[in-house]
Amino acid sequence: MTSVSIKEVARVAGVSIATISRYLNDPDVVRPKTRQKVKSAILETGYTPNTLAQSFRRGKTNIIMVVLQSVGDPFFTNIMQGLQQAAKESGYTVMITEAQLDLMRDDELLAMMISKQVDGMILLATTPPFKDDPQHPSTLPVVVGCEAVSIDQFDFPSVHIDNKAAAEEATAFLISQGHSKISFMSGSPVSLLTADRETGYQQALEKAGLPHCENYVVSGDMTIEGARKATQDLLSLAEPPTAIFCANDEMALAAISTIKAHGLKVPEDISVMGFDDNRYAEICDPPLTTIYQPKAEIGRQSFRTLKALIDGQPDVQKMNVVPHQLVVRQSVKKH
Repeated sequence: MTSVSIKEVARVAGVSIATISRYLNDPDVVRPKTRQKVKSAILETGYTPNTLAQSFRRGKTNIIMVVLQSVGDPFFTNIMQGLQQAAKESGYTVMITEAQLDLMRDDELLAMMISKQVDGMILLATTPPFKDDPQHPSTLPVVVGCEAVSIDQFDFPSVHIDNKAAAEEATAFLISQGHSKISFMSGSPVSLLTADRETGYQQALEKAGLPHCENYVVSGDMTIEGARKATQDLLSLAEPPTAIFCANDEMALAAISTIKAHGLKVPEDISVMGFDDNRYAEICDPPLTTIYQPKAEIGRQSFRTLKALIDGQPDVQKMNVVPHQLVVRQSVKKH
């Protein structure tokens, strides 16, 4: 089969060879109408760019690494869909690795970046891996998705919702339903995401003039197993909470299951609220009241921000906040 030349693609698209070259190197610099012509011409001719040759010429691999906590976690499914679609549209390949960062040394990750095995890195809901290196190069193309970044430690851009505001809104909703004994089930104590959500919870209590009860703040470690134990601890209190606000949906579903196992009903006896609005939230029994995160948009925006860093664009925005939304279903009842 005869290979199609870039000259033939230009002829079919009715544009110059230089325009085709610009499109292949960076589609975003080509006007949308022209971009569509080029895409159609590529499909019509069956043209396949020599990406390896392009990489050598530009000193880029067009490969990015995404580090996430668990490939099997449903929370990341929609994020990755948005991220991979945006990457594909810009001609990038995505390499995925699980965030067992204790198994991957910091210098190994740095070496991959510096040696240009990958052009950049997106960290999803995990701590940046350069924490043990006080001289870590903040100019590396690294973006943190889902979680805010402490500027005291890192200077990487981040893409996330306002976790404090979202948690405060969730807690305020529970208070509006007559609940005053509200538990907060948190995740990792070293996670800024968890800390922000707990702060939002506490702020809502303070604004409502409700006391802060230390026994009502428990760690579920963002896992089903941790949430089961934490829920059992809450149910064993002399005065159990009337509502449990969980820092993610996975813990909320485990809390509902544990409450039912103790012969109690949700929401008749105890209301439960989650965070994330994952794919199971709407179909669980009862359907879960939760905070929606625009996961696909977080993925897309994370890639766009990383690409801006890779391209050397000036003044890349450090904090990119996307909107959240309170989703009211049937797991919360007036008290």
